[in-house]
Amino acid sequence: MKPGHVLLAILVPVLWGLGFTLAKAGLDQFPPIFLIMLRFAVTALALVWFFPVPLRLLPRIALIAFIGSAIQYALSYKGLQGIDVSTAALVIQLEVPFAAIIAALFLRERLGWRRVGGMALAFLGIGLIVGEPRVQQNLMPVLLLSGGAATWAIGQVMIRALGPVGGFTLIAWIAVFAAPELFVLSLLFEDDQWHSVMNAGWDAWAIILYLGLVMNGIGYAMWYHLLGRYPVNQVMPFILLVPVTSVIGGVVLLGDTLTPLIVTGGIIVISGIAFITLERLRMAAPRPSEPPR
Repeated sequence: MKPGHVLLAILVPVLWGLGFTLAKAGLDQFPPIFLIMLRFAVTALALVWFFPVPLRLLPRIALIAFIGSAIQYALSYKGLQGIDVSTAALVIQLEVPFAAIIAALFLRERLGWRRVGGMALAFLGIGLIVGEPRVQQNLMPVLLLSGGAATWAIGQVMIRALGPVGGFTLIAWIAVFAAPELFVLSLLFEDDQWHSVMNAGWDAWAIILYLGLVMNGIGYAMWYHLLGRYPVNQVMPFILLVPVTSVIGGVVLLGDTLTPLIVTGGIIVISGIAFITLERLRMAAPRPSEPPR
């Protein structure tokens, strides 16, 4: 990869990881489901005008938006509300082993011993994090984040079953459906939405714009640009920087405290995720005699 593209590949997970940290800060102003609704509303308003309506796929996209975005983010942000962002960023990495398990069950993907070993490491690391006394005192956020991770994995399998759809088309139309779905969930399970809007300062609205435009829009634009120029196995490992960025952001910006148990568990989790990611890329890579697809 060219040096400029390497920097771009590093910047993308930094933008995404920082977005998770800023979302935690935004929860001081907005209810969690309402916050993610605002994020998707900004994304939809910014992108929907520029991409065609996938009429044939709209019912399936609406279902994907509900399961893989509305329910997933409602669970994840509710969990994030009750736990340090640095710990939440590590727990949410269960998305990767859950996705591998669901793909094996429903898409008949072969796991292989390396991916199974990586999954075992990831769950072991989460077990160590849960063993931290301050986490043990309130396990509900961990359960909510784990539920969000599992729901995200289901959504990813549903997306893969759609077949070829433009990345930005999918992002735009998932946001179109997810925003009103999240609004209904917020009305059902939260209060004080109007009060939060009327009392939000410029910093709270800056966070919403960052989540909707920078994290969703610019971040994915750069990501798809890199995927269009380089093989997936060169680009995907940079995703491992997302939890690292979130943990650093939580410590530096929000004053999170990392205990030895959480640090050890986090290193084990990220190591397991690296095993799963790199092994999947190795299995998906074409053999030397095969042309790239």
